[in-house]
Amino acid sequence: MAEQPQPISPVKNFFAGGFGGVCLVFVGHPLDTIKVRLQTQPKPQPGQPSLYSGTFDCFRKTLVGEGVRGLYRGMAAPIIGVTPMFAVCFFGFGLGKRLQQRKPDDVLTYPQLFAAGMLSGVFTTVIMAPGERIKCLLQIQAATGETKYSGSLDCAKQLYREAGIRGVYKGTVLTLMRDVPASGMYFMTYEWLKNILTPEGKSVNELSAARILFAGGLAGIFNWAVAIPPDVLKSRFQTAPPGKYPNGFRDVLRELIREEGVASLYKGFTAVMIRAFPANAACFLGFEIAMKFLNWVAPGL
Repeated sequence: MAEQPQPISPVKNFFAGGFGGVCLVFVGHPLDTIKVRLQTQPKPQPGQPSLYSGTFDCFRKTLVGEGVRGLYRGMAAPIIGVTPMFAVCFFGFGLGKRLQQRKPDDVLTYPQLFAAGMLSGVFTTVIMAPGERIKCLLQIQAATGETKYSGSLDCAKQLYREAGIRGVYKGTVLTLMRDVPASGMYFMTYEWLKNILTPEGKSVNELSAARILFAGGLAGIFNWAVAIPPDVLKSRFQTAPPGKYPNGFRDVLRELIREEGVASLYKGFTAVMIRAFPANAACFLGFEIAMKFLNWVAPGL
């Protein structure tokens, strides 16, 4: 069984979740850039080496060619979307827990926490999908040397002009396939780790910063262990020219398996896992600190 603090305040979850999300993006975006470039690099011609030989080669080439700014390319889109996204994410998790409770002090099982986390993944996709599309396009644009988009807003305008709202939300189904099960794993793992890391006789709310960082970091790793295959498909689909994959993710999957094998579904694995621990540790620590601050300044909110 798992213990959760009650009741849930949507307003506090909004601000605390937003702050946690900003912490996550700032810490994790450089490796997210590396991940997307590895996942979307073109297939080399026969006898030619790949553009990037691996995570560290991509990091080195990006840093040498574009400087630190290159690692933070496309960060405006996730930053703009991250406050409402993580607010909705944490609120969705809280709502999912509340819907499964018969009484406010009911303690949920871990499968119930997984289901609550899955609901949060549905909630966040509405905000996440367009931001992910814009981010991926800007990240690979810098890698290929093209300058089709001057920034996040210009990219959104061009996508809407070319294909309407469907162009902006291209890849939504794949985003759902990634985020719904991954979010369930994310929150369930975090709650489980918090409980097993809480010393006997202590409250889960008294966990030290180091234990919160550890629980949040491992939750991020479990999250991405589930999310990487659909994330590879999503990145490839969202950055493909219009009409390349008429049957959606099925065409992407068939092409990847045929040309590069099953291992291609785990492209960027190293970059993802290196990023997952510190980024999600920062997210949950930011969330917990913000919640404690809000409970102190506005206990009745």
